[in-house]
Amino acid sequence: MNRPAYIGRFAPTPSGYLHFGSLVAALASYLDARAANGKWLLRMEDIDPPREMPGAQAAILQTLETYGFEWDGEVVRQSERHDAYQALIDKLLSQGLAYACTCSRKQLEGTNGIYPGTCRNAGHGFDNAAIRIRVPELIYQFTDRVQGEFRQHLGRESGDFIIRRRDGLYAYQLAVVLDDAWQGVTDIVRGADLLDSTPRHLYLQELLGLPQPRYLHVPLLTQPDGHKLGKSYRSPPLPSDQATPLLIRALRALGQKVPDGAAYGQPAELLKWAIERWDAGRIPRVLSMPEAQLD
Repeated sequence: MNRPAYIGRFAPTPSGYLHFGSLVAALASYLDARAANGKWLLRMEDIDPPREMPGAQAAILQTLETYGFEWDGEVVRQSERHDAYQALIDKLLSQGLAYACTCSRKQLEGTNGIYPGTCRNAGHGFDNAAIRIRVPELIYQFTDRVQGEFRQHLGRESGDFIIRRRDGLYAYQLAVVLDDAWQGVTDIVRGADLLDSTPRHLYLQELLGLPQPRYLHVPLLTQPDGHKLGKSYRSPPLPSDQATPLLIRALRALGQKVPDGAAYGQPAELLKWAIERWDAGRIPRVLSMPEAQLD
């Protein structure tokens, strides 16, 4: 059976503006898709309204356009996909593959984020309860295109994980798997902070009979003090008047070639140049490059 055409995606969370770390991830996913003559989709992962910043969605779209990115089709918003998420949760509950959990954060202190199965067989009602999915006592592994082989024992290193929160909001782990399959995504390029979530995604894909995409986890840029470059930690938004030089910095961070002495006034010209020379094999496994960060 022939592998389907390349379909990639960029899926920002509108909890803030795009920063330089976001640019590196977006650039990697964009170049990887376009170099393969594939599609590049844009999806807003807006399933957590309390964390969403007013105006962030519009600002993200504007920034991507300013920096020369062109996506295929309409922007998909997870907030418009609630019916699909709930239908799957209802199915999993009816099959005994998921259950209600009333554990509070305080009750789970000291578990290192690994759910001990407290409510697994308690038979709680669904009022004021989260929904967890049962995981098998198995190892799930995959080969990442940059990070190499990654493996995780779901029972010992994750435990049953939440697919709908106590407040009724749907969890990222469920939504991302459903949406990637629904959109036909074949290749996922994203930040390495999601590397240890991937075995949970592999399990859901297996459970639901969904195809497994290829994965490329881009190393995270860090501040000199070791903190992740992100929206919540001293990471300024991308300025509209610095698109070309910051794209060049992002290319350097990804280990890619940059134009020698050429003055690319328009970001679109630089992106076209970079697509023709994209080499995912040059991405380093670890990034800690102060010169590649936004001053």
